[in-house]
Amino acid sequence: MPERTSDSWEYSLSLPNDLRAVPISRRTLRLILTMYGLIHLVDTAELIASELVSNAVLHTKGPAALRVSWSDGVLRIGAWDANPEPPDPPHDVANLTGAENGRGTALVRACADVWGWHPLSRFGRRGKYVWCDLPVA
Repeated sequence: MPERTSDSWEYSLSLPNDLRAVPISRRTLRLILTMYGLIHLVDTAELIASELVSNAVLHTKGPAALRVSWSDGVLRIGAWDANPEPPDPPHDVANLTGAENGRGTALVRACADVWGWHPLSRFGRRGKYVWCDLPVA
């Protein structure tokens, strides 16, 4: 399939507060990236989406959403959740060997060119949007 990465596009996936949202997000993201000829980004993108959606589902009681967009050669992956509090600051990935928790934002920071967050309302609910931009090369 030829690459169609010159067009801008965006997909959003609304998610319930359920751990099954994590594999559903990964599979949906894999399908989107494959359809646009961005298969070389799938492994890293799936890791990032898993961490963002896991944090959204584990640390809030409300719904969540995954957003994936492509514009001007930049792949942005983000997750909205119902908790308006900022995400935990990233730890050093080297110090997380064997850690079961606390590695989400560190992995996102390690894999992405840039990342950030901002408060955001969705369907009348307050929350936050945590996002990152992946290197395409």
